[in-house]
Amino acid sequence: MTDITTPTITIIGAGLAGSEAAWQLARRGIRVRLHEMRPDKMTPAHQTSNCAELVCSNTFRADHLENAVGLLHEEMRRMDSLIMRCGDETRIPAGTALAVDREQFSAMVTAALKAEPLIELIAGEVTEIPTAGLVLIATGPLTSDALYEQIKSLTGEDRLCFFDAIAPVIDAESMNMDVVYWKNRYDKNVEEGEAGDYLNCPMNAQQYKAFVAELVGAEKVAFKGFEDIPFFDGCMPIEEMAERGEDTPRFGPMKPVGLDHPISGEKAYAVVQLRRDNRMGSLLNMVGFQTKMTYGEQKRVFSMIPGMEDAEFFRLGSLHRNTFIKSPSLLDGTLRLKKEPRILFAGQITGVEGYVESASMGLMAGRFLASLARGEAPEAPPSNTAHGALLAHISLTRVEDFQPMNINFGLLPAGKKREGKRRFSRAERRRAVSDQALAVLDAWLSRNQSENGAATV
Repeated sequence: MTDITTPTITIIGAGLAGSEAAWQLARRGIRVRLHEMRPDKMTPAHQTSNCAELVCSNTFRADHLENAVGLLHEEMRRMDSLIMRCGDETRIPAGTALAVDREQFSAMVTAALKAEPLIELIAGEVTEIPTAGLVLIATGPLTSDALYEQIKSLTGEDRLCFFDAIAPVIDAESMNMDVVYWKNRYDKNVEEGEAGDYLNCPMNAQQYKAFVAELVGAEKVAFKGFEDIPFFDGCMPIEEMAERGEDTPRFGPMKPVGLDHPISGEKAYAVVQLRRDNRMGSLLNMVGFQTKMTYGEQKRVFSMIPGMEDAEFFRLGSLHRNTFIKSPSLLDGTLRLKKEPRILFAGQITGVEGYVESASMGLMAGRFLASLARGEAPEAPPSNTAHGALLAHISLTRVEDFQPMNINFGLLPAGKKREGKRRFSRAERRRAVSDQALAVLDAWLSRNQSENGAATV
């Protein structure tokens, strides 16, 4: 039920963070104006006008509690995340990862937001930050120049950014199935008699070395005025890896370990993996193959990969700028701008990296804004939860060391290494950290519910 005493909240940006925040607010009976500049003004990376469009890949990464992002998934599910609900409903096979049909996913998020009577979805670019009322800035890595100038003026900070790169998407029917094979690494999450979820293109040493040489020598997209902007290591272009050393890709996305041929048992020198990009399996995404090569060079060089000689590219790789603010000096532990606490930030612009991390900060922002709208002080979850750990990274990291970060167990308290003489494995330690985090989160949610009423959970 709508609480007529609460103000309407403005959210700028209907990406993963803004969409999740709007959903959380509406579920608490609070009206939202959700602004999205697309389709009136498109970005270099987006292709549709849908909310929460996925641009770099279609995976939310590992979906188990021995991985920190899997813990983040579960925490979000327990807080009624729209992003996780739609992700689970549009899931496609990807081993132990949560990959989604990207078109179905964004369409489902958009439909859910449009069906919510408390959310007004407004198309058009916002060039000025509202001067009154509660505001969430969730404009993500592709904040428009006009709005970024506003943010610079508001925060007093110079522009901070790095480059992300997007991997190509390929027609599955154009792959040479006489050469490639389906297999998960070490056959994880595969029932006996079933094929894996990843299509593997094996290379021998001669093929690999020739391929790496062409990666290094290929024509690249010019940076123009941004030559000094670094890449985020988790989204490193494949040719950038190759320039760091001939074997670098082979110890990264082209690692052959655990991918022996399922019939012959032959061991490859290197392997290129492709993952389903949609539920039908008609589209394939090149895993770890973000690139800054020109379109012509991508077609030429990637056709050297065994099995991809005649590959048809539905989308070629590209670059896009990723903008973030110096959050530790600007934001408190509940994402509020210290100098103007009615304004909150969420998503990648705060210095978290990754789809799920961005959405999780939108989830937190939605909860915090709901408290502020009711005149209550927002409360962050404890720092030994995944959400609390990310908030601590955003607000407490030394400013000099602050860089965009994925969720990882290094942000959480370390698990117990032994009990008596028995030494725990790394997986056991991580699972114990996750179990403890979920118990703490449940207690935090229960306390908030009892103090503030069911509508805040």
